[in-house]
Amino acid sequence: MKHAVIDVGSNSMRLTVYDVKDGDFRILFKEKIMAGLAGYVENRQMTQKGIDCAAEGILHFREILKVLSISDCTVLATASLRNIRNTKEAREQIDQRTGITVQVLTGEEEATFGYLGAMHDLQLKEGIFVDIGGGSTEIVKFEKEQIEQAKSYPVGSLMLYREYVKKILPGKKSQKKIKDRIMRELLTGAKKPPEKGERIAGVGGTIRAVLKLAVRQFELHPETNSFSAEQLEHLCTVLCKKDKTASDLIIQIAPERIHTLIPGMLILQKIVRLSGAKEIVVSRYSIREGYLCRKIAEQ
Repeated sequence: MKHAVIDVGSNSMRLTVYDVKDGDFRILFKEKIMAGLAGYVENRQMTQKGIDCAAEGILHFREILKVLSISDCTVLATASLRNIRNTKEAREQIDQRTGITVQVLTGEEEATFGYLGAMHDLQLKEGIFVDIGGGSTEIVKFEKEQIEQAKSYPVGSLMLYREYVKKILPGKKSQKKIKDRIMRELLTGAKKPPEKGERIAGVGGTIRAVLKLAVRQFELHPETNSFSAEQLEHLCTVLCKKDKTASDLIIQIAPERIHTLIPGMLILQKIVRLSGAKEIVVSRYSIREGYLCRKIAEQ
């Protein structure tokens, strides 16, 4: 059976097509659009241009699926539609224009699906799962292969860039504002992230870009899937200098994330410091694969 999952995120929109067989799956095809939907949010409402952008992205993916003769498709929306005031209106418009029903995930659902996808790849018994997106960050504490705590925090790389960065890379004042906002969001109320996790399992564009930077800077094996907390600290120091070396490095490794990588790295740095983790392991899979794992299990 062929099944497609579209993930409507705050920074990117992704289509993945799977071949599902005998209780497992393999990826057949991937496509990504850097839509930057969080950039269309004003006063916590998505503008009409943002709604149009999301609908056009899904229609583009739908045309691809027609060519591939695949009709079984699920569309998931995360913080892109969840953390706005006009969620109902935006979803109804997108549904009507595309003919596909969009499922808006709760923060806990997004965290859970992300964790399930990562564990299908990494199969860790305990640790902390982190997914840094454009509009939110999900953190899961797990022990003995079971979720102990799953939380979503309304702080993401693109959101921080829009609110605090005037040009492309954040200067010292912008970096301080970003760090202060991260602290407020992570440490407010009863949603404090888990501590004492030796290892972090990470997914998302920010963490994958950091892995690529680590491979380049520290001459790691090209196939490695992890980097250390010490290496992360070094990369943060290098990139936060806001000089040509920093911009050149990002352009060489992850040019599409030149404006969001540093805000995303600062989120990761704070989580690593709070948890005391020594290593960040990066998964190939994420929320789309986690959703598919749950769907397969239910069937």
